[in-house]
Amino acid sequence: MAIDPVCKMVVDERTADYKSEYGGKKYYFCSLGCKKEFDANPEKYI
Repeated sequence: MAIDPVCKMVVDERTADYKSEYGGKKYYFCSLGCKKEFDANPEKYI
């Protein structure tokens, strides 16, 4: 299980619909909104 870096919700990597890669690491999101927020400013969330 992964933690959505934006809202801190638990996300299953195997079924997550929203993913991003930054700095060589994969991040998983609960929603498109959280993914967009992260993609706009990843340094804020890592």
